[in-house]
Amino acid sequence: MCKKFVYGVAVSDYNFIGREVETKRLMNNFRGGINTILMSPRRLGKTSLVMRVCEKLKSEDIITIYLDIFGCKSEYDFYNRLASEVLKQTASKQSMWLEEAKEFLYRLTPKISFSPEPNSDFAISLGITPTTHTPEEVLEMAEKIAIKKGKQIVVCIDEFQQIGEMTDSKHVQARLRSVWQHQKHVSYCLFGSKHHLMSSIFLHRSMPFYQFGDLIVLDKISTAEWVEYIVSHFADGKRTISSALAEEICSFTDNYSAYVQQLSWLVYTQKEEGETVDETDIKQATDDLLATNEVLFMQMVEPLSEYQLNFLRALCSGVTKDFGLANIREKYQLGSYSNINRLQKALFERDLIEKRGTELSITDPVFAKWFQRKMMF
Repeated sequence: MCKKFVYGVAVSDYNFIGREVETKRLMNNFRGGINTILMSPRRLGKTSLVMRVCEKLKSEDIITIYLDIFGCKSEYDFYNRLASEVLKQTASKQSMWLEEAKEFLYRLTPKISFSPEPNSDFAISLGITPTTHTPEEVLEMAEKIAIKKGKQIVVCIDEFQQIGEMTDSKHVQARLRSVWQHQKHVSYCLFGSKHHLMSSIFLHRSMPFYQFGDLIVLDKISTAEWVEYIVSHFADGKRTISSALAEEICSFTDNYSAYVQQLSWLVYTQKEEGETVDETDIKQATDDLLATNEVLFMQMVEPLSEYQLNFLRALCSGVTKDFGLANIREKYQLGSYSNINRLQKALFERDLIEKRGTELSITDPVFAKWFQRKMMF
């Protein structure tokens, strides 16, 4: 039985909605060997989109490799993860791992651990260090495999902003680009959840990855598409929700994909088969959504200074620009004029605020609603 609404994990098939234009563009890039940078605020479905495209290309003569580098804190953490996943996802079968690993990357002493469960995954530790392998040896490996197998490879790297947080990050980025830009049989899809860091890597002229590939900025799915999705999925579960109430779900979550799915599920679980959603159900579900995320939101505000909290309070009160004006600084207790840039920089780095044109806003719409309820004077 299909889950009616899914959040917190990548969605596919029945739970995947819209993105026809982006899917086609990404598939064309993958087929054409075009490097792609996918950017958007978090919770808009980047991972789901990439994994959907990878799934669609399975029947074609393309090998897609997906890796999440969120846990990589150093350059060689990344090289170990990259090498492991490239070898793992290009190997013909488990029994070929050791042989193929040594063929494409010398001086390895890989340790492979298998789970006793049938059809389960397995893990490989390669032990790559600065004394055993140069960065170039690891970075060139995918190209060698592609040539050997006569295949085109697309390497999809999630949470790529981690590269920007590593020691000597700019030099690490330069090393990656210097190798990747010359590869003919491998292309890369780079995406991440911290919009500010991703922007600093790909949108600044002075950075190595500037103009590395096709930049796709993922926008929110339209209300009309979401309403149709919500109403039909309720109907599939023998429950009824009006288009107007489905629109309220979209409005409360500002069409952020993960939150639309989560709030829809909270509404759905309040009703039994044959029942109809009413305004009370929406109100209860929005309260539940804020309560469910409260621990996370508390962790987000806990390290903030009072000045930083006051800046968020100003945003929640409708101030979107001109924070340096004396009357605004005084009203919201933001400190001196020179303090404004420091506040903005700190909040950008925490991915709590974003800039839309000339105006600032809180990045996460549900966090903004929680903040209005819990943290305002």
